[in-house]
Amino acid sequence: MHLNPYGEYAVLLARSLADDWPDDRAGVVARTREYGMTMRFREQADDHDRCRAVVDAWLHVVDAPSADARAVLLNNAMAAAAAYPRLTDHDGEGWHLHYRGTEDELPRVLHAVFSVGTALHLTTRGMSRLGRCAADDCNRVVVDVSRNGRQRFCSPRCGSREAVRRHRARRRDGGAGVLDGGRDLR
Repeated sequence: MHLNPYGEYAVLLARSLADDWPDDRAGVVARTREYGMTMRFREQADDHDRCRAVVDAWLHVVDAPSADARAVLLNNAMAAAAAYPRLTDHDGEGWHLHYRGTEDELPRVLHAVFSVGTALHLTTRGMSRLGRCAADDCNRVVVDVSRNGRQRFCSPRCGSREAVRRHRARRRDGGAGVLDGGRDLR
């Protein structure tokens, strides 16, 4: 049986859509393909707007103020998805689990995948492993997949820029500081 890393790919796909929203439905579908989803989706005229609503609802989970609030939001989202887990073997992927119906349209699939995947990610890695970038000038989503659970920035670039800002602020606020044997005592 093929093991499906539902949690990680689902939250990484959700983050990708949240941080860089495609211009149309075809762009959303293309992004799902980039993250390994191969099934066809029934098309509806309002798919693009409904997919955006799914991403916006997922962002409420990202921005939840506590683990308890996050759990409530995810439990409600999973209950609304109302799909039961099922074994499937499609597109040469081998047997694996889906947490959605086989004929669901794209927004409903994303809703199920994001809610179950986020719940799996947070319960296996930790309820705090989702948030916003700690850089002052960035609001992108952080999906913490690090070993130690301390990822604070959305990218190495944001982390480096923030380190440079802190360094410059220290220099501006006091120069070299009080030194004792070459060590800064601040």
